Amino acid sequence: MKAEKPTAHTPLMQQFFAAKAEYPDILLFFRMGDFYELFYDDARKAARLLDITLTQRGTSAGQPIPMAGVPFHAAEGYLARLLALGESVAICEQIGDP
Repeated sequence: MKAEKPTAHTPLMQQFFAAKAEYPDILLFFRMGDFYELFYDDARKAARLLDITLTQRGTSAGQPIPMAGVPFHAAEGYLARLLALGESVAICEQIGDP
């Protein structure tokens, strides 16, 4: 499932969709506490490229949210690997409380 418009989504997912709209073709690392998380197609792609676990983070608009994440303290290594593979990435720091 591709990322959808922010209608009927949680405040957190609305923040994600707003940030993702600015960078539709770039892997978006979305800061949540001590982790950077990726959602939907970004999560699927990052899980495949980085050999990290693809899981789910609840639902939004009635659909499961595919998610993959890396610890904040280890993010630099994961970002370097993606860049070495020719991927472009964007980092969105936590935007207050969703």
